[in-house]
Amino acid sequence: MNKLRVAAYCRVSTNHDEQESSLEAQISYYEKLITEHKGWQLVKIYAERASGTQLKKRPEFMKMLKACKSGKIDLIMTKSISRFGRNTLDTLKTLYELFNSGVKVYFEKENLNNYDKEMRVMMGIYAGFAQEESKNMSDNIKWGIRERMREGKVCLNCTRFLGYDKDENGRLVIVESEAVFVRKIFDLYLNGWGVRKIKKYLEENGIKTVTGKDVWSTSTIDRILSNEKYVGDVLMQKSFTEDFLTGKRKKNEGELDMYFIENNHEAIVSREIFEKVKERKLKSRI
Repeated sequence: MNKLRVAAYCRVSTNHDEQESSLEAQISYYEKLITEHKGWQLVKIYAERASGTQLKKRPEFMKMLKACKSGKIDLIMTKSISRFGRNTLDTLKTLYELFNSGVKVYFEKENLNNYDKEMRVMMGIYAGFAQEESKNMSDNIKWGIRERMREGKVCLNCTRFLGYDKDENGRLVIVESEAVFVRKIFDLYLNGWGVRKIKKYLEENGIKTVTGKDVWSTSTIDRILSNEKYVGDVLMQKSFTEDFLTGKRKKNEGELDMYFIENNHEAIVSREIFEKVKERKLKSRI
């Protein structure tokens, strides 16, 4: 008889040490379990560090689904429904599609699989609990961040932008090799240059973006000219995550409080230059 082609899916949500060891333990466990089963053939262990709410941000999960659609997998082993996915609709839809493709998914913790009709109803309930748990975690994190903002503690959701980096304590520190280009952008703008002309100048002079790209966008340059952080201030909660499942961010137009901290860190441009740029931008819109 042909052996059952078996894969396993392992996931942790962060890079913390305990999560790292958990991922390694899952991989080791499923390698041993599948290879030692006489009627099974190990296809692959799909493992990753990723959020469980968005399928597109889980490349290993997507590779596994692609292999299933290609008819390369008969059975998927996974630790629990919450490891498989925290978005109820996506989880149930994926399980249904796998069922129609002839692929069985087994959740060890819940002792469920997607082939039994009654079990599929129960999986929907369990998946709903998993999604609610994820929402509660997201809400708790947001609450903690906003409480720190109210206390005047800086909470920056940006990891890197031109001219600054973060030190080990999360404070903004100037990267002088980049700061010279920030000052140049402000100077050019005050000398009457538009953002399109500045874009052309940066590209022709081989000045790369903070991510190392050769091509600049006019919107990036416009944001630099409007970013209060370049004068040493911080305005927190200019945008917020509208839906924890999609991760989609929305510009804060009064839905939530904003928090302003003046002279939070060392400035790259003077307050006088920043105000002059602001005035010119306002006049250009009239």
